[in-house]
Amino acid sequence: MKENYLLIHGSFSSPFSNWIPWLRKEIESREKTVYTPDLPSGVGYQTYESWSKIMKCYVDTNILNEDTVIYAHSIAPVFVCKFLVENKIKVKRCVFVCGFNNYLGINEEYDAVNESMYFENLSDVKNHCDDITCYYSDNDPYVKYNVEKEFADAVTTKQVVIPGGGHLNSESGYQEFQELLKYL
Repeated sequence: MKENYLLIHGSFSSPFSNWIPWLRKEIESREKTVYTPDLPSGVGYQTYESWSKIMKCYVDTNILNEDTVIYAHSIAPVFVCKFLVENKIKVKRCVFVCGFNNYLGINEEYDAVNESMYFENLSDVKNHCDDITCYYSDNDPYVKYNVEKEFADAVTTKQVVIPGGGHLNSESGYQEFQELLKYL
């Protein structure tokens, strides 16, 4: 099998936002295979079940496998952890940006779409990926620092805190995210 990449957006987002389009171009310029699923977004559409249905297509076609490197932003890291654990899938590497679990209080709409993604056995993801890195900042306006650190502590010792990075999205100046190129 050949290494491939999967870039997964967060809540109320798309594969055309934040640093995902830039990273996709960077991966493609290295002649590597990359997938950027457009997952259901918004209240009534985004659920763990709706995202899982799409991800299962990547499993059924053997795209999501032990040669896959996953980049995931915001709610997507906990979704990825839950999906890998529940479906007993092993991947090569995960790069999580601003991940969190069991956190309510952003606002009513975000809480509604995020809640189904949460799960209790977060550290079990280590059985499905040996190489996990977490990026988060010290001033995320949506998710508290200690919540992101708690998520990162549960899944890995490889953590990078970006001072003043906000939610590490385009709103915080992250149309590009050079550090992520380390994992190509």
